[in-house]
Amino acid sequence: MKEIQDAQPDRYFNEFELADLFPADFRRNIKMYSFEKGDVLFSTGEELDELYFLLEGKIKIFTHTPEGKLLINRFKRPLALIGDVEYSKGTPVLNSVEAVTDGVFLSLSFEDLAKLEKCHPAIMRFLFDTVAHKFYTEMHITSMHMLYPVEVRLASYLLSISEAGEGTMFHQEMHTSNLMELAEWIGTSYRHLNRVLKKMATDDLIERVNGSITIKNLEKLSILAKGNIYE
Repeated sequence: MKEIQDAQPDRYFNEFELADLFPADFRRNIKMYSFEKGDVLFSTGEELDELYFLLEGKIKIFTHTPEGKLLINRFKRPLALIGDVEYSKGTPVLNSVEAVTDGVFLSLSFEDLAKLEKCHPAIMRFLFDTVAHKFYTEMHITSMHMLYPVEVRLASYLLSISEAGEGTMFHQEMHTSNLMELAEWIGTSYRHLNRVLKKMATDDLIERVNGSITIKNLEKLSILAKGNIYE
């Protein structure tokens, strides 16, 4: 992740309606960073001192089990926040973050954020809404695991990790060892997960070749997912 020198965040303020969050005298303290696909942006246990707004790109939130296995929690697109929980709780990073695509962050230091919240209620309302949305998302994922069959959960997952506009996945999540972890996460056996993948391939929803998956029919896969997605 690299800081963008002479950054011009105004167009993002307009695009995401952020102008009301940052009074003019605070904007000089705002930084912008670029990152590349595959970058590990934040790691579990790391100390943060900035709040990050995802402006472009897609990121993956994951953690590691005590056995060292990677467990994906969710995927995020703009306008996602990184560091809001760490700021409010004063704790290190809970989950690691990896870039799924190239992208851009805007950031504000915790020190400036603490000053801002004392005189500018809009930022507090924004943070409250963000945390409430995260809580809703967690409840939604729990409900998905309880209410929907494996086919729906897997279709939702594949849509979540597909690259925007391409429907192609060349990610380590598709390797055998990680498919075993995926099966455990969505609440099924590795054998049944493979059966579902084979059926999707037979139905021409996906193509599975050499450890990668290509979505062949995005519309039908979206219908199978019933509007659900792990984001």
